[in-house]
Amino acid sequence: MNEVWNLDPIYKGFDDPAFEADMAALKHEVEAINAFAQTLPHAEPLAGLKAGIALQERFSDLVSKLAGYASLRQAADTKNPEAGSQMGRVMALYSGVAAAFAAFKDWATQLPDLMELVEKYDDLKDYTFLFWNMADSKKYLLPGIGEAVMAKMGMSGGDAWSDMQQYLTSTVPVSYRGTTTNLSSIRNLAYDPDPQVRKDAYEAELACYDRIKDAVAYALNSIKLETISDCQLRGYESPLQRTVYHNDMKMETLNAMLEAMDEYAPKFWQYLKAKGKALGHENGLPWYDLFAPMGASSTKFTAESAREYLVNLFAEFDSELSGMVAKAFDEAWIDFYPRDGKAGGAFCAGVECLGESRILTNFDGMFGDVVTLAHELGHAFHNHCIADHRTLNHDYSMPLAETASTFNECVVMASAIGKAADDQEKLALIESQLQDATQIICDIYSRYRFETMVFANRENMFMNAETLCDFMLTAQKQSYGDGLDHNCLHPYMWVCKSHYYGPTFYNFPYAFGGLFARGLYAQYEKEGAAFVPKYKKLLHTTPIATAEDVAKVADIDLTDKDFWRGALQMIADQIDLFCQLAEK
Repeated sequence: MNEVWNLDPIYKGFDDPAFEADMAALKHEVEAINAFAQTLPHAEPLAGLKAGIALQERFSDLVSKLAGYASLRQAADTKNPEAGSQMGRVMALYSGVAAAFAAFKDWATQLPDLMELVEKYDDLKDYTFLFWNMADSKKYLLPGIGEAVMAKMGMSGGDAWSDMQQYLTSTVPVSYRGTTTNLSSIRNLAYDPDPQVRKDAYEAELACYDRIKDAVAYALNSIKLETISDCQLRGYESPLQRTVYHNDMKMETLNAMLEAMDEYAPKFWQYLKAKGKALGHENGLPWYDLFAPMGASSTKFTAESAREYLVNLFAEFDSELSGMVAKAFDEAWIDFYPRDGKAGGAFCAGVECLGESRILTNFDGMFGDVVTLAHELGHAFHNHCIADHRTLNHDYSMPLAETASTFNECVVMASAIGKAADDQEKLALIESQLQDATQIICDIYSRYRFETMVFANRENMFMNAETLCDFMLTAQKQSYGDGLDHNCLHPYMWVCKSHYYGPTFYNFPYAFGGLFARGLYAQYEKEGAAFVPKYKKLLHTTPIATAEDVAKVADIDLTDKDFWRGALQMIADQIDLFCQLAEK
């Protein structure tokens, strides 16, 4: 089994003639789109709508293929200058259609019978939700050449600063016990069974950030100021309102979820204190022991044994999911192990031209890495479930994007806990699940609070590294309460988390997805196999409906705080069981 993903089915390299042919085709499509935009004031409505959609579909297919390939090559080796250069070529062409697309939107949304035409003709009906969003979002479009200017400026602005953060964090050397390693490897040591290894790795991680903190602070300040300016120019109430709007959800839904999380926060602090006590800490859990394994969790996995484990577990839920997982391992969809220059963390990228996905992870063999694989394979299954949608219906909002991934985790963990051989194994599995739950509740909430503080201050001040560290510590104390030792937190979390350097408020969707998935899993436990087709239909609906309407497929009201309480109560019950087992 290959341990590095295979990208050859997309292109065999940047020197592949097919790559240059597609670049030429993309340039042609850009010219065609811009020429089409010039005809719009006089276009016949139906013909204009059909032509505009056809052009966007061809353009989107090419950009997805070209930029997707360059992005994957860049993630696999951030030191490769050619990947960045080729991505720049694609994005330069991409930015060249912003004004034309804005013109199309402006023209289309002025048609008095737009939605009637969309509903009447099959060529357009598939895009009902897209056109509805188009009409509604018109109020936030910039006039004239504004959209083109913003797209071009982003290449040398926010996008460039984001690339710099990724480069610095993936290449900074880390000194650890007389050797030099990388951040991905050192952060994986947080799961090591040896407490001294965990502590030494934590101290080495914090020390390395001192070399890059000032440069990354400039990146964060620049990105957030760009976001503020963009929101002001477009007329959004705030960066948060912009994010909620573009995630196709209501602020009432977000508020209901956050209020429920606040109610249950003390329960998570109880878990952290119990874990700290079990590990010999009296003043709460120190940061370096957040991921300390407990119970009999010393089993190491290889890529091969992880395949067998996951394929067999998912077979108990659904044969279609299990078959896709087997295919992902067997056909080299996954890049497994850390290496110098490889991007940190984990992600799944849809490869629409193949009807497949590619997964990057930094696998280190612990059970948590297997759960991470299950998470990313959930994204791949989500991509699989929407593959039959038309090209422009392949995007879904971030809150819903985490649903399938976290649901996968629930399937894996519930099965594993149910088959635990003894209390020690059960403790290990429950602890692993609570680690994840604490991340999506306490840590995600701390990131949300941190970003809120950054936006509240950025317009009037430049926040240096020390100020950003203070904000992060404040956010962590609020979110983790007395569950953590306040003398041992992580002030540099803003440096290493790439989420701050991409879409605004990228954090809360993880809490949404985690809790939404747990609520769905509770329904699966009640309904059994009858729930599986409903679940697949829900995933299939995600690109063409609001979050609230997607939830209705499973008879859920997302604005009802009780739904979120129910999902949180599932975790609270596990905390109670953990506390009992930890005291034995």
